[in-house]
Amino acid sequence: MDAARLKQSWAVVAGHGDQVPLYFYSTLFLAYPETRQMFPTNMAGQRDRLVSALGHIVSHVDQVDRLVGFLRQLGADHRKFAVRAEHYPAVGEALVETLRHFSGDGWSQELAADWVAAYGLVARVMTEAAQAAEAHSPPWWVAEVLTHEQRTFDVAVLTVRPQYLLPFVAGQSIGVSHPAVRSWRYYSPANAPRADGTVELHVRAAPGGAVSSRLVYGCAAGDQIHLAAPVGDGLTLGRAGSSDLLLLAGGTGWAPVKALVEQVAAEGSGRRVDLYVGARSRMEFYDSEAIDKVAASHPWLRVSYVAGSDPVRPGEPVRVVDRVLADGDWRSRHVYVCGSDEMVGHTVAALTGAGYQPGQLHHEGYGRHWYGPAWRTVTAPDESGGAVTR
Repeated sequence: MDAARLKQSWAVVAGHGDQVPLYFYSTLFLAYPETRQMFPTNMAGQRDRLVSALGHIVSHVDQVDRLVGFLRQLGADHRKFAVRAEHYPAVGEALVETLRHFSGDGWSQELAADWVAAYGLVARVMTEAAQAAEAHSPPWWVAEVLTHEQRTFDVAVLTVRPQYLLPFVAGQSIGVSHPAVRSWRYYSPANAPRADGTVELHVRAAPGGAVSSRLVYGCAAGDQIHLAAPVGDGLTLGRAGSSDLLLLAGGTGWAPVKALVEQVAAEGSGRRVDLYVGARSRMEFYDSEAIDKVAASHPWLRVSYVAGSDPVRPGEPVRVVDRVLADGDWRSRHVYVCGSDEMVGHTVAALTGAGYQPGQLHHEGYGRHWYGPAWRTVTAPDESGGAVTR
């Protein structure tokens, strides 16, 4: 298996953009129509995820240890889509045909053999991981919605109780789906693990989001939803050791940060924690009562609210990171950032430009395209004052 040849081949194929996943799924569903029911009705997001996953696999094909870890998590996670070992050959056939189609004159027997070998490794590792996962966790947990609170027009806070304990760590994300929707979305619980096993979810309805819209507008106490195994460690406190913390949250990015605050309180470690909570306007601080209660209960926690548009000072938009940098030098602390892709990207770039080191900046890059341990693309200033994407 020639890693360089595979990377060059994928670069050519990926250059055809959206045509690649469209051709792949068309080929798969025509040849194996029974696989269509495993996918959501709206395939737009699924097409993006396919390309992201393939790109990640090919870019790390020469880093076997790193790739195998990714594939194991991917294989275990795919159980929630009812993927079984017998589905892998069908996917492999459609994939090789897609690669052949878009490679044009560059396709050869050697390249075909490389791709077959690469996919064979992928299928084997994912299948073995799925089989191993069966021994300790189900494909998903059924959970009852205990409470559903509509906090703003597009934000709801749900408390759910899985039928049996779903283990997770504060800062991780769990898959969430509704039985009426064949899609999954990842959310970070807004609590550290509780003795009663309940999970608090903060959900903003995204435009066109089948799962988020169902959870915000079409869900009520007594309903059932599905939860998948936790993923990710980018926002977990283990990475910070015993250091003091600076926490930056934007919108519903407050959820995992709230869980971190709960964990610090439970540990009784004596850390100093400064929390900055941002929203587009004062009206959108949807969980301020809980924030104020936590701040009043813990003297080691200091809270600052940052409204992006302040009616007192119209025309002066303020970002959370601008307020943070204006308030002081926090470079002795570990910094956790959670919010929209735009908020996280801008924040990390601004902190990096201000001299903060990558090892002290913690964030996740899951969003709606999560496919295992991926990396968020962040534009940060380089040494010449320009920008570099990494």
